[in-house]
Amino acid sequence: MISIDDIYKIGVFNRPHGVQGELQFTFTDDIFDRVDADYLIVLRDGIPVPFFIEEYRFRSGHSALIRLEGVDSQEEAAAFTNADVYFLRHLAQHDPQELPDSWRYFEGFRVEDEHCGLLGTVEHVDDSTANVLFEVHRGEHVCLIPAHEEFITGVDAEQRILYTSLPEGLVGLNAPAGE
Repeated sequence: MISIDDIYKIGVFNRPHGVQGELQFTFTDDIFDRVDADYLIVLRDGIPVPFFIEEYRFRSGHSALIRLEGVDSQEEAAAFTNADVYFLRHLAQHDPQELPDSWRYFEGFRVEDEHCGLLGTVEHVDDSTANVLFEVHRGEHVCLIPAHEEFITGVDAEQRILYTSLPEGLVGLNAPAGE
């Protein structure tokens, strides 16, 4: 069984394309094309469900048209409109000397800084601007950390730990008064 901790978000199905069940797919990581994977994952009632890929073709560097097995009409495809699309972390494993192509890969990783110790867990990656940020939850507090190769000193994919060396004072920038 697939667990939420085993997956990370790689895009979203936008809307049906045509009447044969094809879907518009906007992706942030093209891992589905770079590794041998037969399916993508969509949450159904909070449960990760694999959907096998029948075929796909790229439209641009960040979008594709995709057909899923068993989805053969516009009405069936409409059930996937605006659904987040996920991929298995273990299939996306990469050379430990290189960072993955998508910062979202690190969602759910603990962040340990060489100066500050355990910072918390990456709950979300904000990639809505050019400056991508890790939203690291430290109890009730959210710490925003730039997702930048310069600050990452190591990755333990098996233990899901991201090792950092952040500039002095960066962690305290978004701390509530008194901390």
